[in-house]
Amino acid sequence: MCTYALEVERVRKVFTRKERLPRPEGKRSIRIRTKKEEVVALKDINLQVPKGEAFGVLGPNGSGKSTLIRLASTLLLPDSGTLRIFGHDVEHDTYAVKRLINRVSVDAAFFKKFSPIENLMYAARLYGMPPSEARPKMRAIMKRLGLKESTFRQPMEHMSRGMQQKVAVARGFLTSPILLLLDEPTTGLDPHSKRDVQAFVCEIRETHDTTVLLTTHDMEEADRLCDRIAIIDDGSFVALDTPDALKAMVQSQNGDKTTMEDVFISLTGHTFEDAEAEKEVGA
Repeated sequence: MCTYALEVERVRKVFTRKERLPRPEGKRSIRIRTKKEEVVALKDINLQVPKGEAFGVLGPNGSGKSTLIRLASTLLLPDSGTLRIFGHDVEHDTYAVKRLINRVSVDAAFFKKFSPIENLMYAARLYGMPPSEARPKMRAIMKRLGLKESTFRQPMEHMSRGMQQKVAVARGFLTSPILLLLDEPTTGLDPHSKRDVQAFVCEIRETHDTTVLLTTHDMEEADRLCDRIAIIDDGSFVALDTPDALKAMVQSQNGDKTTMEDVFISLTGHTFEDAEAEKEVGA
């Protein structure tokens, strides 16, 4: 029996970006000139996540962490290497993988004219959940996340960003996945909503033995929620260990107040803000 929820072996993912070139002076050609550039999102990474673990991937925007989530959720396929979910290859056993996972992303999509109840019922039907089972469960989850019952039947387009993200989290938990993929689930949320979501993630782990793969650039969130953390920078893991062990690596330089930010700067040589600025310049 497979003991790992997620196994990643030498996975590489490359995207091709097209850049429009300026028209040469003095020429009126209508042909649009472009050049192609390869962007390596993941560089032969290896990873094993045991069942029941909350594993965090911490890195700035553009570092490759969301690409990893999309590969694990079968939205993308690796260019090389192998990625398995509970022993099932994401490329060859796609339907088996989809039955075991659910994903919550920072850019969750909804039918905005529909209410939370209607959106969640649609998701339940896609997973084959009977309405009699789905209705009480979705209400209980939304209440636990702090949503008022008066909002359950109002159109999603009238809800705040934080409320919409809570509905996205509810949708992710509705099917009781044994591997929950959280792609920056609290980005853009107010502090109260962020705490609600984080508390619910901890509760689900304790009550359902769910394995969690969390990507974030919130260092405090990673420290609080994760058993182990991989720090990713420019498509590669630069460190992987427990939060306490990572902080101990640089503790001698910062005394007792070592933070995950200190760890990131020590291992990569730059701050999150610098790393994201470099990506924007190169984009």
